[in-house]
Amino acid sequence: MPAKIPATVITGFLGAGKTTLIRHMLENAEGKRIALIINEFGDLGVDGDILKGCGDDTCTEDDIMELSNGCICCTVADDFVPTMEKLLARENKPDHIVIETSGLALPQPLIRAFNWPEISTQVTVDGVVTVVDGKAVSEGRFAHNVAAVDAQRKMDENLDHETPLSELFEDQIACADMIVVNKSDLLGAEASDALAKQLKSESRDGVQVVKASMGALPVDVLLGKGIGAEGDMEARHEVHHHHHDHDDEHYDDDHHDDHHHHHDHDAFESFVVERGEIADATTFAEQVADVIRTHDILRLKGFAAVSGKPMRLTLQAVGPRVDTYFDKPFGTDPRITRLVVIGQAGLDHAAISAALIAS
Repeated sequence: MPAKIPATVITGFLGAGKTTLIRHMLENAEGKRIALIINEFGDLGVDGDILKGCGDDTCTEDDIMELSNGCICCTVADDFVPTMEKLLARENKPDHIVIETSGLALPQPLIRAFNWPEISTQVTVDGVVTVVDGKAVSEGRFAHNVAAVDAQRKMDENLDHETPLSELFEDQIACADMIVVNKSDLLGAEASDALAKQLKSESRDGVQVVKASMGALPVDVLLGKGIGAEGDMEARHEVHHHHHDHDDEHYDDDHHDDHHHHHDHDAFESFVVERGEIADATTFAEQVADVIRTHDILRLKGFAAVSGKPMRLTLQAVGPRVDTYFDKPFGTDPRITRLVVIGQAGLDHAAISAALIAS
């Protein structure tokens, strides 16, 4: 059976910067063919027009599909599933699917939709990314423009207009595998660090919290988590179970111009650690997990030579979860262990290297 196509769900309030983050990802896709499904509200199609104009090979109009009927959680059967089926029926299937939810849509019903028979055999939820407006959240507002959010809610008389934004925010945090504290440059280092620490303490074990400006995150950090979120719904409890509202995200903060998109990659770093053979695959995976937890590493990937084994051990780690499998014989290649470590700037290279090399 062919491998399932991974899908990443990106959620967050109006103005948090979801569109900016996605556009940056598409512009830096590193050859990965990404299909995008946008959960739009109303007839404006703002996000779709912005993203269709990015002009990259991984961002053609054929790769972008828009749901125009509002909140995904109301239109799973009529809109979302047919859109996914159309995408999956294409001859040139995508390497990865990214779904941007509307600003106030609950992520949980969308994740459950991936268990529908038409989808479950072909696609898996790689991870849920919740984008927050760091400055707004630090000030207790959850959204940059609360009045604009309320105005969107009032546009549909069938919606519950009394739900506090704090409960919707908690639902988005509860469902997240990664929380992106966006606009961290507007907060300053100390305040953004404090907010990241607070959000991490309020989220599930293993959830990663990263800081970003202009949504500038490396593709390796955003994609390839391998979570399988649709099979883990019990852990992603919903605070609020009423029907939620939807809005389009007009990302018009003057501070976030297109020419800023690439400036913040120096907030992340990667380096390589090499060592000789390892004695045991299971023991080494536990060692790697301990190092990741100790040093707050985002991703770790590479391969290892296991004593007495002709096959190369491939290793992929997202947060403290480490997956390993033997992929191919070493043949004439040198029997070494080579690991790439990825994290936010300031990693202690020497300590991490020493911990990974220790037998």
